[in-house]
Amino acid sequence: MLRELRIENLLLIERAELLFGEGLNVLTGETGAGKTVLAHSLDLLMGGKAKRGIVRPGAPEAWVEGVFDLPVGWRDDPLLAEALDRLPAGSEEIVLGRRVSSGGRTSAFLGGRAATAADLGRLGGRLIAFYGQHEHRRLTIGSAQLAMVDGAGGDPQRDRLDRYQQLYEQHRTAGRKLQSLLERDRARERDLDLLRFELDEIDAARLESGERDGLDAERERLRHAEGLSEAAALAGACIAGDGESEGARGQLARASQALASVTGFDRALDPLIDRVESLSLELEDAGVDLARYRDGIEADPDRLAEVEQRLELIDRLQRKHGGTFEAVMAHADRCRSEIESLEHSEDRERELREAVERLGTERAEAAAELSAGRREAAQGLASDVTGDLEALAMPGAALTIELVERDDGPGPGGAESVEFMLTPNPGMEKMPLRDTASGGELSRVMLALAGRETGDRDRVLVFDEIDAGIGGNTAAAVGERLHEVAGSGQVIAITHLAQVASRADHHFAIDKDSGAEPATATVSAISGEDRIAEIRRMLGADGESEAATTHARELVGSRR
Repeated sequence: MLRELRIENLLLIERAELLFGEGLNVLTGETGAGKTVLAHSLDLLMGGKAKRGIVRPGAPEAWVEGVFDLPVGWRDDPLLAEALDRLPAGSEEIVLGRRVSSGGRTSAFLGGRAATAADLGRLGGRLIAFYGQHEHRRLTIGSAQLAMVDGAGGDPQRDRLDRYQQLYEQHRTAGRKLQSLLERDRARERDLDLLRFELDEIDAARLESGERDGLDAERERLRHAEGLSEAAALAGACIAGDGESEGARGQLARASQALASVTGFDRALDPLIDRVESLSLELEDAGVDLARYRDGIEADPDRLAEVEQRLELIDRLQRKHGGTFEAVMAHADRCRSEIESLEHSEDRERELREAVERLGTERAEAAAELSAGRREAAQGLASDVTGDLEALAMPGAALTIELVERDDGPGPGGAESVEFMLTPNPGMEKMPLRDTASGGELSRVMLALAGRETGDRDRVLVFDEIDAGIGGNTAAAVGERLHEVAGSGQVIAITHLAQVASRADHHFAIDKDSGAEPATATVSAISGEDRIAEIRRMLGADGESEAATTHARELVGSRR
């Protein structure tokens, strides 16, 4: 229930606070007085877009705030949990707020905390059901009609619809995956060929970590084998000497002999003698090693070609697969993984085919259950609405709800489409509602449907001048129906008909002061003689008409 509505600087309203009650609440006022401010306010609280020029002239911003009772069980609803977590713990009310700047920027609030328009939309759509004077055209749209039938089926039908839609989406997803897999079959073979070729190439190379550095060193040695051998031979000759020269080793031997002849004469010379002897031994070892090195190195063109070929293979694989040994090995691992995955795609195809078949069967069963629930709900809804149309001054009118199997098979909404058929008068042929009903007839059909969907008892039903274009007995019947609907939940009606206003449990009147600059409207709750005066005005009479006053009293008194 909407308990309070606070409005500041919205259209003609400078400031207003409306305290609504249970049952039927009506808002009345002269044409142009600003009755639509209520509709605009509630639309903002439902997350609607702020219309241009909605802020009162001269004001920096407009503010709308609604205080609602928290419906039982809402805190346990997972779809609302995130939004409701912003409410104070233990709170039994929901406070929605919306601020609109003069420049058109808006801010949303939930429980006094910043929120988004989407948050208000989620909650506001569950708290308020809005029926505008042009909203009845929605009745002619097939998807809306189908939603009404499902709504009339209550929670069991809603559960059937949820289950069907889940299975429909799962079946469609599995089908798409299977189709994609089948379309990739040819590409899969090409991919497998390429992956196997690249993996075989890497495996055949038998690469080893650090191998390239060793091969680089070997290639340099083989390329310069002749020069290295000649240098080692020359160095060995310099050390050992040849037939023409003594060599470094012989000269060191003579130096050692010269020093040995004076050993013991001066201790300062002893370390030098030792160093010369050590150099002689070191030089002798170096000569042996050089000879061994010279004997071990030789030009080997075949081995050089083999090394260069191996290096070329390593370089090619590294350029192709990432530039390093580690990158090549990682690519090989990826190839193995992808090959394994692609080789098992036949198993995946079989799994998907089985899933499509299984989900198709389950979807068909769910569709059949959904259709059965719709037939039952449609029959009951049509019967109830037909009975209400009799009371809404459409004697002999009948609503028939036809469910027709879809030509293109089950869709997201089920296996059938729906068509509301109206017989407006006895003896006339039934025809689709969109083709037969006038605006007034559509309004009454909508009113007959109002309050019949699951969850409507938790929502405020708001009717914005749906009684336009009717009068007399029809207006009285509409007022009676609104009062009847309000018996099981709160109804707020914006009306210009005295017959409707007289049925109210709570009456609010809006009055415009055109002499103010800018023009100003005020809203106040009225009762007693003030209410009689407003009903009389709505009947088109002035304050001096005793007959109109009596009529107004009779209208108000008739609801008791």
